[in-house]
Amino acid sequence: MGKQFFDNMLYGGDYNPEQWPRDIWDEDMRIFKKASINTATINVFSWAKLQPSENEYDFSELDDIIDMLTKEEYTIILGTSTAALPAWMSRQYPDVNRVDFEGRKHRHGHRHNHCPNSPSFQGFAKKLVNKLAERYGDHPNVKVWHISNEYSGECYCDNCAKAFRVWVKDKYQTVDAVNEAWNMNFWGHTLYSFDDITPPNYLGDGISDTAAAFAGLSIDYRRFNSDSLLNNFKLEKQEIRRFDKETPVTTNLMGAYKSLDYFKWAKEMDFVSWDSYPSHQTPLSHTAMNHDLMRGLKDGQSFMLMEQTPSQQNWQPYNALKRPGKMRAQSYQTIAHGGDTIQFFQLRRSKGATEKFHGAVIEHVGHENTRVFREVAELGKELEQLGDALIGAETPAKVGILFDWDNYWALEYTSGPTVDLRYVEQIQNYYDACYNQQVPVDMIHMDTDFEKYDVILAPVLYMVKEGISEKIEQYVKNGGAFVTTFMSGIVDQSDNVHLGGYPGPLRDVLGIWVEEIDALAPEQRNQVVMKKGQFNQEKYDCRMVCDLLHTEGAEVIAEYGTDFYKGMPTITKNNFGAGEAWYIGTVPEQKLLDELIGKLLKSKGIQGFEYLPAGVEIASRKKAENEFYFLMNHTEESQTVETPFEGYKDLLTGDQVTRNIELKPFDVKILLENN
Repeated sequence: MGKQFFDNMLYGGDYNPEQWPRDIWDEDMRIFKKASINTATINVFSWAKLQPSENEYDFSELDDIIDMLTKEEYTIILGTSTAALPAWMSRQYPDVNRVDFEGRKHRHGHRHNHCPNSPSFQGFAKKLVNKLAERYGDHPNVKVWHISNEYSGECYCDNCAKAFRVWVKDKYQTVDAVNEAWNMNFWGHTLYSFDDITPPNYLGDGISDTAAAFAGLSIDYRRFNSDSLLNNFKLEKQEIRRFDKETPVTTNLMGAYKSLDYFKWAKEMDFVSWDSYPSHQTPLSHTAMNHDLMRGLKDGQSFMLMEQTPSQQNWQPYNALKRPGKMRAQSYQTIAHGGDTIQFFQLRRSKGATEKFHGAVIEHVGHENTRVFREVAELGKELEQLGDALIGAETPAKVGILFDWDNYWALEYTSGPTVDLRYVEQIQNYYDACYNQQVPVDMIHMDTDFEKYDVILAPVLYMVKEGISEKIEQYVKNGGAFVTTFMSGIVDQSDNVHLGGYPGPLRDVLGIWVEEIDALAPEQRNQVVMKKGQFNQEKYDCRMVCDLLHTEGAEVIAEYGTDFYKGMPTITKNNFGAGEAWYIGTVPEQKLLDELIGKLLKSKGIQGFEYLPAGVEIASRKKAENEFYFLMNHTEESQTVETPFEGYKDLLTGDQVTRNIELKPFDVKILLENN
C-alpha cells in the first residue's frame, strides 16, 4: 500500500480572505460548509502584507485567518508567500529582479519575478519563512507547508552568471573539460578561463527556447536554472525544519513543464502536488498522462491536486465553461490516476486584476445559488462519503514510459532534422497507444528499477547518459521488452554525438545501424509496409522523420513503401538475451502504433479494456486486497459499455451493476467487487 498522508480526501482550495473585508469571511465559512469543504490553502501571495517594510512584520491578520479556519476544523495548507515580491524589495534591492532572455532588467511586477541567485531575495525569504515556521510550525491544523507557488522562469543576470560559473566549475573542474563538453573548438569559441563563460541568452550564444549555438552550454544552463530554483525551495524547507520536523512540505508543479527537472525536485518534496488546467480541447489522454507523470515523480506515490478550476479559466485563448458534470468527471479522473485530494483555484472569485474571470466556488454574485456551486457541493458530499477508502491506493502498472528532462531539453535544442519534432508530443503518441487500450502506465525516470516492468517504452531517447545503455541491455537480457524510436542513442550528456554510427550505445541491444535520417515536410508522407505479424492493414502512413537503417541481427517487421529508400527496414525487433528490443524508425500513424504496442502488450499478458466508446475511460487503483475500477464517461452523450464488472458495487450509489452499464453524460462509477 502507498504512503497515506491524510485521513480523508482533502477538498477545498486557494483561499484569500486577506483580499476581502472581514464581514465576508463569516459568509464564506457558511457557504463552504454547504459544499463539504474541509481544507484551505492560504497565505500564498501575502508577503506584501506580512512584511510591509524591510524591518517590519505583521502576522495579526494571518493569525485571525488561521484561528477562523481552526475553529471551523479545517485542514490548513500554509503557503510561505515567497511567490511574489513586495514592491519595497524590488525598489530598494534591485538584484532581486530578473534579467530576461533578451537581456532586459525587469522592474517590479507580475509573479515568479525573483532572481533565484539574488542574495537579497534569499536573505529576505529565509527570514520570512523562519518567522512563519516558528509561529505556526506546531499548529495542529497546519497539515502541509506549501512553499512558493508554481516555480517557473529563468534569469540571466550577473548574479546568475557568477553562480553558473561556480556550478560549471563544480561539475567539470577544469576549463579544458568544459571546452570538450561543449565542443567550444567549433567556431573558435574556446574558453580560456571560467570568467569567459556567459549565460546563453540572446546577448550570448542563446538563440531561442528551442535553438542554441552550443546546445551543451544551453542544456547545462537549463540544469543550472532548475537547480537554482530548487535551491530556493530547499532553503525554505530547511527553515521550516528548524521548528517543524514532521509536517509534509510540497510545492505545486505544472505537469510536463519544460523548464524544471521535476524528477530531481520530487526527491526534495514529501509528496508531489500539481495544478491541472486542461483547455476545452485538451485530449483526455494528455490530462491522464500528466496525472501519471506526477504520480511517477516519486515512483508511484499518490499526489495532491493543488489546483483545478471548478468552471472556466481566464488565461487561455478560449475559456469555455465546463459543461454540467464535466468538473466532477475530471475530478474523478484525477483520483483514478493517483490523486488523493481535489482542490480548486479559487474558493472566491477575485474582484479585480488578471484572474478576476477565473472560475471559483463562490462567483461574483456572492452566494451559493449557482450551477457551479451546486456541482461543487454534490462532489463534496461524495468525497466525504468515500472517506479514506482510496487514500494512498496504488496503480497496478506493468508498462513504464521513460520521461527525462535532459532529453526534453536536448532534443528540442537540436538543429535538425526538423523543427516539428517535440519531445512531449512523441511521448504522448506512445502513451496513447496504451491509453487507447486502457492499459495502466507508470511514467518512469532513469533511476527507476526497470525490472518492475514487463514493457518499457522510450520514445526519442536522444540523449543516452553514462550507464543507461548498460541498464537497458541488462533489462532486455533479463526478459524485458524495450521499445525505442528514431532520434535515439544519438548524443551523450553534453549533446556530443556518440561516434561509430547511430544509435550509438544502443546499437548492440537493438541490432541495427542507422545510416541517414530523412526529414519530411508537413505535407509529405511515406508508407510503412508490414512484413511480419498479422496487422489490420498491409500499409500505413508515416511522417516527419524516416531513418534509413540496416539490420545487424534484428528481424525486419516493416519497411518503407516509397522514395529511394523503398524496401529498407523501418520497424525492427531484436531478440537479445531472454528479451526483445524494438526500434521504430519513423512517426507512424496512430492506428499502427496502437496495433503494434497492443500486440506487444498481449504477448506479455498485459490486458486492458479495448473497444470502449470514444471518451469512455477505465482506470484502477489498488489498496490492500481491494482493486477499485473507475468507469468514466467524459462525453456529453449517454454511453452503454459492456464490462466484466457484473455484480460489482458502485461506491458512489451503493448499487450493484450489471454486465452492460449505462453511463449518463459525464457519469462516473467507482466499482469494487462484492466479497
